[in-house]
Amino acid sequence: MRLSLLLLTFVPSLALAQAMPDRVSASGYFRLAARPDWQGGNGRLGFWNLHGRLMNEGSYAALELKLDLLQAAPGSNDLWASVHARVEGGSVFSGDTGNGNLINFRLSQLYVRAGNLLLDKVIWQIGTLVYFFGNLGLYDLRPATVFDDTMGVSARYKGDVVDLTIGFGDSGFANRGLQYSPMLTAGGVLRLHLGNHFEVGGGGQVAFEPTIEGARFSPHQTPNVRYEDFVRREVAQRYVEENPGQELLFPRPVGASQSSLPYRVVGYLGFGNFGPVQWNNLFVSWRRLAPQQSYTETFQGRDYNIYVADLTRDRYQFQIGNELQLRIIPGRLDAVWAVLYGDDTDLADKLAASERNRTYMSTVLRLQAYVTRSFHILVESSIAQERSKNGNLFREHVDSVFASTGGISDTRGLELGDSNVRNTWQLKAGVVLNPTGIGIYSRPSLRLLYGVQYSSQQAAFGNGFSESLAEFNEFPGVERHWHHLISLEAEGWF
Repeated sequence: MRLSLLLLTFVPSLALAQAMPDRVSASGYFRLAARPDWQGGNGRLGFWNLHGRLMNEGSYAALELKLDLLQAAPGSNDLWASVHARVEGGSVFSGDTGNGNLINFRLSQLYVRAGNLLLDKVIWQIGTLVYFFGNLGLYDLRPATVFDDTMGVSARYKGDVVDLTIGFGDSGFANRGLQYSPMLTAGGVLRLHLGNHFEVGGGGQVAFEPTIEGARFSPHQTPNVRYEDFVRREVAQRYVEENPGQELLFPRPVGASQSSLPYRVVGYLGFGNFGPVQWNNLFVSWRRLAPQQSYTETFQGRDYNIYVADLTRDRYQFQIGNELQLRIIPGRLDAVWAVLYGDDTDLADKLAASERNRTYMSTVLRLQAYVTRSFHILVESSIAQERSKNGNLFREHVDSVFASTGGISDTRGLELGDSNVRNTWQLKAGVVLNPTGIGIYSRPSLRLLYGVQYSSQQAAFGNGFSESLAEFNEFPGVERHWHHLISLEAEGWF
């Protein structure tokens, strides 16, 4: 009897000890692809993920580590703390031009979290602060993201209905790199969980970058710079032509007319878990980019630093995307349909055809049929259009006018082709082996795929073709609008 009571006394302690997780854990992601390109490309079907991430991305790996510094008993409100680190990069030996060199990887996140410190149900985070509402999985994009450039501190209240995060810090290093300028950043996000079928959220951030007297990397402007000369990189040349013999009197930079205030606003709407709808994610983002700092022009053997804060402060990006996951025939056929629209605007630039002033739109549909639990058939197709707001940005033929202004051949022009629109269609199809069972996003996956692209642009994929029309060009151009690829790839989370 005494022995039984003694054993019962130890049972709760033993159960509690068994329930405590390991102090160290690791998770990650990998993507590998072998795509020999017989058409002179770089192993990717198109230029970028506007046509869907499948066969438009290269190799990639990420490893996330967690160490529990202080563990709380399960179900208790005890204090806890952990440190997290994420290393990621896009190169694997013999899989891309980087050949797995560690210079292609970075420590993208490092932070400490602590819970039940001062306030119950509040998680404090110090370090990198990135927060995103979710993914557009077909595009591998996270439009509704904040604090991805911020090092600082945040507080997150996570309840059954309300999920609120506020934070502040510095985003100067992420935006300026070696030319660091402090950018005090603050913002927050709110997410509401309204049952198992509906979520809504939104938030944003704003940064303040002042002009600091004597600090050459803070926002400055070279006086009297015409925008066309800036675009052509001919500011120094124009000054010398208009002021002969006064090279040493080239205007010194002055403080920007106003402090830099880059910002972003994001929104999210999610619903699902009813009928054939597994889940639907809608994301929206509107942001103002930080102005550029300076660049160097060389004219007649002399270097000139041109400061351009006032010329580049009004650059904006808008993006909206939606992804719908459907169960068409339970256990036999699933579908994911996504759409994406974006608008990039530079209010100061009314001259040059560039990606600073463009719109783009795309739709991607993926069907996955389950022949068996682990053997699947995948078919995906996309249609996309990109449109330049300032004239011809795209070259439709190998012998198109390469640089034109107003349709007139001009090698000094501000246009780059003979069309302001690029239309692209892609189709990918093949077999998938999923050891873990059915599901479009079930991983790991082994895939053997064929992909084809047609684009209105000449050679609309990464390549090393010569674009020169010179008479003595060693590698004359060939008309290419179709691109074909075979891809053997593996992808997984762990």
